[in-house]
Amino acid sequence: MIPDTLNTATHRLNAARTPYAIATVIRTVGATAAKPGARALILADGTISEGWIGGGCVRGAVARAARSAIAEGAPRLISIQPDEDLTAQGLTPGEQHEGRDIARNGCPSKGAMEIFVEPVLPRPELVILGASPVALALATLAQPFGFDITAPDTLPDSCPLPAANHARMVVIATQGAGDLDALRAALASDADYIGFVASRRKFATLAARLEATPEALARVHAPAGLAIHAVTPEEIALSILAQIVQHRRQGRVRARAFRAVRS
Repeated sequence: MIPDTLNTATHRLNAARTPYAIATVIRTVGATAAKPGARALILADGTISEGWIGGGCVRGAVARAARSAIAEGAPRLISIQPDEDLTAQGLTPGEQHEGRDIARNGCPSKGAMEIFVEPVLPRPELVILGASPVALALATLAQPFGFDITAPDTLPDSCPLPAANHARMVVIATQGAGDLDALRAALASDADYIGFVASRRKFATLAARLEATPEALARVHAPAGLAIHAVTPEEIALSILAQIVQHRRQGRVRARAFRAVRS
C-alpha cells in the first residue's frame, strides 16, 4: 500500500473532521537532520502521521507542542537547543521564553532548530434541535461565525447524536415540541455546550423525569443565553450565540491555564 502524501492526508483528515497539526521547521543552526521548510503532519495524540522534521531528538518536543496546540486552538513555536546553549542563556527545558517553548536537543549533533506548530481544527458544529422561531433565528444568526450548522428533523431513539471528535454545541429550541426527547439526546451526546430555551422552572420539571445525575443536569444552561433582557426570537438567539462564544473562549483560556500549571 502506497502511504498518503502529506497533502492527501490533510484532505482525508479534513473530510473526517479530525483535528491535527502541521509542524514546519523554520530555522536551523549547526548540524540538523531536517532543514528549513521540512514539514510533518501530527495527530492529536502526538503521532507523526506524514512528513519529516527530524529524528528522535526533536519528536518528543514536537509531539508535546502539537497536543497543546490542538487542545488550546493556538499555534506554538518550539526552540530546540543543545544543553550548552540553554545553559549559556539561562534557559530550562519546558519553560516558555519570549513566545517560544524551550526544549533540549540531546543528540550528538548539537544542532538547534525552531519549529512552528499550527493546529488545524474542524469547524465547530452547532446542532439546533427544534423548529421554533428562536431555532430559525439562531440558524441564521450563527452562519457568519464559522459553525457547521446541523438541524436534524428527527431524533432516533438510540444514539441520537453520533460521537464527535470536534467541538459541538447543542441548543434545544423545541419550545414544547419534543422537549424531553431533545434533552435526552443532548445529554447522551458528548456536547461541549448544551443550552435549553426554557425557564428554570420548566427545566426543573422536565429534569425530574430524565433520570439523569446532578452532574449531567449541570451541563445544561437553562435558560440558554446570557442575561441581556432579550425578548424577541432574534434577541434570544443573539444571547445564546454570545453564551456559546463565551463558553468556547473560556474553555481555551482554561486549557492554557492548566498547561501553565502543569509546566
